[in-house]
Amino acid sequence: MKPEELIKLNAYFKRIFNDKMVIKARPQKDDSAEVYGNGEFLGIVFRDDEDGDLSYNFSMAILDVDLD
Repeated sequence: MKPEELIKLNAYFKRIFNDKMVIKARPQKDDSAEVYGNGEFLGIVFRDDEDGDLSYNFSMAILDVDLD
């Protein structure tokens, strides 16, 4: 993703969730970024610009052991 997209996504995640959320570029990937909360990896946010409509999709896996 472009640096300006990462800045916007960082601001959005901090506003929606909390100020400890951080979006980081992924090495060798330009269509997605990594999402961290409190320094812990949470998931991936993907850039989707299909048919000229730009959107971002956040994907987060939750392990059963994390629910205890």
